[in-house]
Amino acid sequence: MARKKISTTIYITAEQNERLKTLNERTKVPVAEYIRQGIDLVLDKYRGDLPGQLSLDDLVNKR
Repeated sequence: MARKKISTTIYITAEQNERLKTLNERTKVPVAEYIRQGIDLVLDKYRGDLPGQLSLDDLVNKR
């Protein structure tokens, strides 16, 4: 089952827009999906800065 999505507004550069459109035309993957994937990559990269409980993997990787 797909997660419920919320609407938000973002501002991207003209170059980002053109490149995303080209990617969409070639792959038929919606631009919104690429944006969601990009957000997930950033959240994963900075997960240590987010509140929450550390996982065992996080504890092992800090050593």
